[in-house]
Amino acid sequence: MNIETFLSLSMFSFVTSITPGPNNIMLLASGMNFGLKRTMPHALGVSLGFFVMLVAVGLGVGALIQSSEVVYNILKYIGIIYLLWLAWKTTISRSVGSPKDGNEKPLTLLEAALFQWVNPKAWMMAVSGMALYTESMNPYSSMLIVAIIFSLINFPCVTIWAMFGSELRERLKNPQVLKKFNLVMGLLLAASAISVLFQ
Repeated sequence: MNIETFLSLSMFSFVTSITPGPNNIMLLASGMNFGLKRTMPHALGVSLGFFVMLVAVGLGVGALIQSSEVVYNILKYIGIIYLLWLAWKTTISRSVGSPKDGNEKPLTLLEAALFQWVNPKAWMMAVSGMALYTESMNPYSSMLIVAIIFSLINFPCVTIWAMFGSELRERLKNPQVLKKFNLVMGLLLAASAISVLFQ
């Protein structure tokens, strides 16, 4: 990979990783509700899950899924339903750091990693990244390089959103402010889910 391709891939990875999407909205809300330390497995799960997805797409799984309309639609609707469920859970979250019921907790590393497979933005990033930057002369080695670079840039980007949420904790300890924040985060997640229907 030459320096121009590396810089282009790095910029593509940064822009697509740092901009708002389901992962970043969920990490912002998790950082605010549970703190940075408890949210880190979620952030790490996003990047590890995305790395696995990138490799799978590079090996042809993404093309296989996209070529089957039935499989693609099943994944799409599972993703929409899951995002709407997460939006609901975010909206009804009531406290910072000490949930009133014992059931509220951040996503685990495995849950966050598995979520990438039903995350529409992750699919767009993976398919676009591999299509744009995998070299036909060395497909497997360049695919692995793309996956590594993309994931190394993705992790600090998603962690920034968790950190930002954590920084908001003090400001959002007022129950009314917190309720409004979680409502906005829930609505943004729901909107990102519904927007998939029109893609």
